Amino acid sequence: MRLSLLCLVLLCVRTSAQTPVHSGEPAEAIARFESINHQRLGPALVDQTLASDNFDVKYYRCEWEVDPAVYYISGKVTVYFMTTTSTSTISFDLMNSLNVDSVKQRNSLLNQTHPGNLLIVSFPVSVNANTLDSLTIYYKGPPANTGFGSFVQTTHAGVPVIWTLSEPYGSRDWWPCRNGLDDKADSIDIIVTCPAAYKAAANGMLQSETLINGGTKKITSWKHRYPIATYLVCFSVTNFSVFNNSVTLGGVNMLMQTFCYPESLASFQAGTQNVLDALQLYANNLGDYPFIREKYGHVQFGWGGGMEHQTSTFVVSIDEGLIVHELAHQWFGDKITCGRWEDIWLNEGFATHLASFYMENKYPATRLINRQRVINNITGYPDGSVWVDDTSSVGRIFDGRLSYNKGSYLLYMLRWKLGDSVFFKGLRQYQKDPKLVYGFARTTDLQRNLEQVSGQNLSSFFNEWFKGQGYPSYHVAWTPIGTDHVKIKISQTTSHPSVPFFELPVALKFRNATQEKTIVVNNTVNGEIFLQNLGFIADTVLIDPELWLVTRNNSSVKVESTGADPNTIQVYPNPIRDRFNIYMQNLAAPSATVRLFNAAGQLVYTMNTILVNGSAFLEVPATNLAAGAYTVSIRAGTGVNYVKKLLK
Repeated sequence: MRLSLLCLVLLCVRTSAQTPVHSGEPAEAIARFESINHQRLGPALVDQTLASDNFDVKYYRCEWEVDPAVYYISGKVTVYFMTTTSTSTISFDLMNSLNVDSVKQRNSLLNQTHPGNLLIVSFPVSVNANTLDSLTIYYKGPPANTGFGSFVQTTHAGVPVIWTLSEPYGSRDWWPCRNGLDDKADSIDIIVTCPAAYKAAANGMLQSETLINGGTKKITSWKHRYPIATYLVCFSVTNFSVFNNSVTLGGVNMLMQTFCYPESLASFQAGTQNVLDALQLYANNLGDYPFIREKYGHVQFGWGGGMEHQTSTFVVSIDEGLIVHELAHQWFGDKITCGRWEDIWLNEGFATHLASFYMENKYPATRLINRQRVINNITGYPDGSVWVDDTSSVGRIFDGRLSYNKGSYLLYMLRWKLGDSVFFKGLRQYQKDPKLVYGFARTTDLQRNLEQVSGQNLSSFFNEWFKGQGYPSYHVAWTPIGTDHVKIKISQTTSHPSVPFFELPVALKFRNATQEKTIVVNNTVNGEIFLQNLGFIADTVLIDPELWLVTRNNSSVKVESTGADPNTIQVYPNPIRDRFNIYMQNLAAPSATVRLFNAAGQLVYTMNTILVNGSAFLEVPATNLAAGAYTVSIRAGTGVNYVKKLLK
């Protein structure tokens, strides 16, 4: 079963590479391919980290020796850390398949034990809190292989290759670290020794390549000077072809560096311009590229999809949808990382949405087709939340329908609700939030920043669309009033009982053979009635015509006014503000007279209006009225004498 599913993944990847990039399918396919790969490997280990929380990692110097033809690693990891409490021990995540030869502190051996995938290191004397110290761990062995395949040794075109992919829990499979979403190293050096015929790619900036052992081996040094989450640390070794590009962002000329398989060199060279364009689009809308003092890079590997390793994204191909998805992670996932796996949508939903944002900017003709495809995927089942309710399952964390697509559409709906200008201003503030910059975030942090920028309370929205399940189905009943107004009744049913009602602004496009107008009603209760001025008589209404909302099975019906309906007059709101509205329906008269009197009985406003089929809708200005009590009187023919008290 696993073998068959893997073959399916590989087939999908090959098919994706052949799909025309302008179709939009690749952007959606990222979620599908990655989700299939995630799920084929079964459940993850429940715990994110066993490492102790009594220290803060400042720096890792990782020295690894590998041969891409051999499934094995020999490692020397030096950790600089700050103790947060007085302690005589600290512990690291490290799987027991790896043998720890020794742990040293300034060339002195430290006692260590290695039970249950936990490396416990003891100091000869207690270390005070807030002490900066270091130690070096020497280890070796064949790594474990959890998650998606955290340490992979295979071949491409018959040539050996090793790559790493540690998300979500796999870092401890191949190196000692703090494995959870609770600590980032301030910086890292990666030094890889391998046979001289190969090249080693990793995070950050290439410092040197040095031949040793009479030219049979090569030492490659990489330096990265930004905070980095453990699962984003990476390396890969094979016979890479390497080429460089550059892009100017905010006046800074930045390196774009590609490590690809020789057999893929031509395609990567041809496709790299797309990521350079996307870098500029994202920087213009989101703020500076987060690692602009270093680089952005691609490293080719054989997994179905991509992995957003910091500054060195691993991709299976140069597919346009894939590379713009992974690039977006440098802002959402790398610079600001989800603080719990239940909030993975802050990584994957954003990357999926921004890939669609790029595609819609470049290929606007495909916008609605692709939006509808994603909505159909989300609403293919009646349940499911963006919030991950089971972080023990890798498949649930990386659910393509929920974490990727529904997470992406949560952002579509926020853009619709707030407007693009406010939405992107909120994202730029989120990216600069001093509590979050190069750290970890929860969904409440995003909500807080968007609320500060917009001035709106978004609690109901996030309760319904992040924690809640399902989606609404709208029913719109509408009735023409006179020659230019329309009465609208909007109702909804929901697909899951966790959300009895979704509060959303809903766009309605009214049209006839020659005219059309889109209005937006802010639907806050079920069965809500709105009266709108269209300026013409419509014969059709479309619900959410631009597909900003997650909905399914919407319907509308035109309800003609009939003589059998009772006479109706409505005056609202009360109290009045800058104006008030009068709605008249089925009055047995050709016209009506409206009069407004103040508390002293003085006439302050009068108007005669023609009734069309006994109906009319009036907007009465009230800006110049003084505060106080008023009486509105409406007469139509001999049978209607309507009187109502109003306050301002």
